[in-house]
Amino acid sequence: MGLDIKIPIGLMFTLLGLILTILGLVTAGNTEMYGQSLGYNINLFTGIIMLVFGGFMLFTSRWFKKKNTKE
Repeated sequence: MGLDIKIPIGLMFTLLGLILTILGLVTAGNTEMYGQSLGYNINLFTGIIMLVFGGFMLFTSRWFKKKNTKE
């Protein structure tokens, strides 16, 4: 079947992770903003996790597509 849901999910997580990572890097010096999260830069941590997950989804989508076309 030609429907692969990993591509749009991977693109969405990668794009949102990139936005959150940039926001976390830009606001890294603002300690008042991260007071409720015990001083942790939650935007940066969440953005990096989302980038890794989105990249993993895109990688597996391409890897399984290449693997299936060789058969």
